[in-house]
Amino acid sequence: MKKVDEAPQEELAAGLRADRSTRDRVARSILDHGPSTVADLASRLGLTQAAVRRHLDALVADEVVKPREQRVYGARGRGRPAKVFALTDYGRDAFDQSYDKLAAEALRWIARSAGGGKAGEAAVAAFARDRIETLAQAYRSAVEAAAPEERTEALAKALSADGYAATARSAPGRSQGEQLCQHHCPVAHVAEQYPQLCEAETEIFSRLLGTHVQRLATIAHGDGVCTTFIPGDPGPPPRPSETHDHSSDSTAGRNPA
Repeated sequence: MKKVDEAPQEELAAGLRADRSTRDRVARSILDHGPSTVADLASRLGLTQAAVRRHLDALVADEVVKPREQRVYGARGRGRPAKVFALTDYGRDAFDQSYDKLAAEALRWIARSAGGGKAGEAAVAAFARDRIETLAQAYRSAVEAAAPEERTEALAKALSADGYAATARSAPGRSQGEQLCQHHCPVAHVAEQYPQLCEAETEIFSRLLGTHVQRLATIAHGDGVCTTFIPGDPGPPPRPSETHDHSSDSTAGRNPA
């Protein structure tokens, strides 16, 4: 009789594990692609929209994702904008490494050892530049091997290999240029305290791509995506309100650099 009772329990446990696995895939898809509609997720993951909604309801209940209205550029059509689901800070933390505290303490030590104040800030900035220069070796090879019109895409792929879930796309609106969008930042929490990390990254993007770039939004400052504008020839950068669709409504356009 015991074996008969155990079978349904094992099936239930297997079902719960499958649900968690699919739920993780949904959250990961939002991380990789930014805030997404139910239809987007269903198409990417090969699930029905009903199944996606069920998993999203669970993720919302767990405060891993949150719904919001999709930002619309240009003329708005009839009806309400589509609802998108974005990762919360808590949800993003689940994908981050657990070394934030150690990293922040190390940077504080560097700043104190240099004497604090402006000297301390300069020491942290020097560390940030040295760190990104080391990481950029692989990026430089990828960018230089690409055709000029494909270099932003090549940089995005190189960043993705380092966990930044980056994409490249044409800039919205009338601006001629591209947007490099990083949907994940492994050092976001540390960069909240030390914006020198973002500034050094922006500088290296400019050097790698051979043009002045403008940081329009960052995860470290509360935006949904780190967004960098790479101008075409010619064309001014877009206004902050024209940043990537995945940026936070309340904080898009903050530029720590």
